[in-house]
Amino acid sequence: MSPIYDALIIGAGHNGLVAAAYLARAGWKVCVLERRPVIGGACVTEEVWTGYKVSTAAYVCSLLLPAVVRELELPRYGFKLLLRNPSSFTPFPDGRYLLLGPDRQLNSDEIAKFSRRDAAAFADYEQCLERISRFVEPMLNTVPPSFPAWQWRDVFTYFRLLRSFFSLDVRDRRTFIQLMTGSARDFLDGWFEAEQLKITLATDGVIGAALSPSQPGTGYVLLHHVMGQADGHRGVWGYVKGGMGALSQAIADSAQAHGAEIRCRCEVAQIIVEGDCAVGVALADGEELRARVVLSNADPQRTFLQLTPPGCLPDEFVEQVRRIRMDAAAFKLNLALNGLPSFTCLPGDTAGPQHQGTIHLCPDFATVERAFADYLTGRPSQTPMVEVCLPTVADPTLAPEGKHIMSIFAQYAPLSPEEGGWEKQKDLFVQRILDVVETYAPGFRDRIEHIHALSPADLQSEFSLTGGNIFHGNMSLDQLFCLRPVPGWAQYRTPLRGLYLCGSGAHPGGGVTGACGRNAARVVLMDDRQNL
Repeated sequence: MSPIYDALIIGAGHNGLVAAAYLARAGWKVCVLERRPVIGGACVTEEVWTGYKVSTAAYVCSLLLPAVVRELELPRYGFKLLLRNPSSFTPFPDGRYLLLGPDRQLNSDEIAKFSRRDAAAFADYEQCLERISRFVEPMLNTVPPSFPAWQWRDVFTYFRLLRSFFSLDVRDRRTFIQLMTGSARDFLDGWFEAEQLKITLATDGVIGAALSPSQPGTGYVLLHHVMGQADGHRGVWGYVKGGMGALSQAIADSAQAHGAEIRCRCEVAQIIVEGDCAVGVALADGEELRARVVLSNADPQRTFLQLTPPGCLPDEFVEQVRRIRMDAAAFKLNLALNGLPSFTCLPGDTAGPQHQGTIHLCPDFATVERAFADYLTGRPSQTPMVEVCLPTVADPTLAPEGKHIMSIFAQYAPLSPEEGGWEKQKDLFVQRILDVVETYAPGFRDRIEHIHALSPADLQSEFSLTGGNIFHGNMSLDQLFCLRPVPGWAQYRTPLRGLYLCGSGAHPGGGVTGACGRNAARVVLMDDRQNL
């Protein structure tokens, strides 16, 4: 059978849509196949309750590559980022609080409430991370070199990386190595003395990761979350107007404007392999589609262990894929409220600075370490680490007039908890999360009208995230750059000719970046040119 398409893309998550848009712009006939009734994968807006537009999974945006926004002309297709100022609010049990954001004077004044020394150091800290980010960010757009084997063309990549690394001053080189190999807590201890500031910043090092802030690996996760920009403001996260699904829709519209086809309720059951080449896909309803290349936006384990026919891949490669760590940690809770919470330390149920950004409900390192210790025993945390956002403060169109949406990200939650699994533990864990919010905002529970909860098991079943891992694989040093998804296969290609990875399981990893899809499309087009 002759190919119907130039490219088939499995999954209409944002990276799959980005890959489709770039290939369509290159004149390819592209079809994106999505199992769910809506596009976006975990970057989606859904009407969970009548009149409420909920970002059910991913809920804030900062890491999206400026190149993707510019090259795909996303503002033309309705993409708009709403800045949050202040971007962070942390209440404490003693009645004090900390606000942080893009305003340097605000940051200095707020931090000085806890430490004048830290207030003076904070600008230097931000400038240091700015320099490190400027070094790392080009890597997000780089196809990693082969490793541990190498090719002559990799020499130029290694040379550019080394030249860029040694262009940093000695202190910044040390800082980069510390972030890549160390813990968020150790890194922050080297800068600041006030635990209130350090715990606020440390949550960026553990969000979505099955690690405590004192464990190696969280330094890079912290850096990964502060590299992004919201309209030029470093490390500041924003809301997408219309919810996260509006971003996915803008990418889809850009792709469709250049001829891409997107099919929902279209589940791929298996990749069709002939010889050593992927030639199409078989759908769950029995239909078969053929293409010159297939790109998978699914995670590596789902792609190679479930969608690829047995026996088609080298045994060593399959074993490497099985060993990819896909630990669950995150629990997503969406609430519909009939009003805003009023915090004891900063009262008021009309929109104020405390409602604008991410609300960190974790007062100290002891609390998060205890929460992680519970997780290590196979139980959801007794007192979880909680992050809260109220997107309707910035975008009232998401809910009926006078109503609000609250997005909560809580940790730590194992994939399969002891003592009855999520069937018995889910409601209990929801109540623990609500208890934490109630501690800082008494009466908050009375404002809840609807609850929508997603455990790691739900994230796995609803969004096809193996293990409930929101990053398509742990973001640890041994699973990054030329080691992602596995050593020897970090260039988006796979052992099967014509099969490519374009999702977050490839470099540079998780988050709503679009980089994986963009890089994969570039590799596909390069391979096509070389085969002409």
